[in-house]
Amino acid sequence: HSSVMPEGIPSAQPVTEQQVKNLFHLWNDALATLDPDAVAARYSKEAVLLPTVSDVPRTDNALIKDYFVSFLKKEPQGTILESNVIV
Repeated sequence: HSSVMPEGIPSAQPVTEQQVKNLFHLWNDALATLDPDAVAARYSKEAVLLPTVSDVPRTDNALIKDYFVSFLKKEPQGTILESNVIV
């Protein structure tokens, strides 16, 4: 028998559709800074980036930052043309 009953353990709240959509805006705002550190910080420590203008997978924060050093020179900005979020 556990001394902590399940009802005493806080559970995570489900993510909302709007929260998922806001993740894009956070990432796009980071792009607008033109700061590779700001963009790389939007990725988790376990992230794998399959970049659009490189055929080299980026498998850690240093490699993700390295990709954005050159990519941000193009001053990219994302635009959502269609959104389909299922939570």
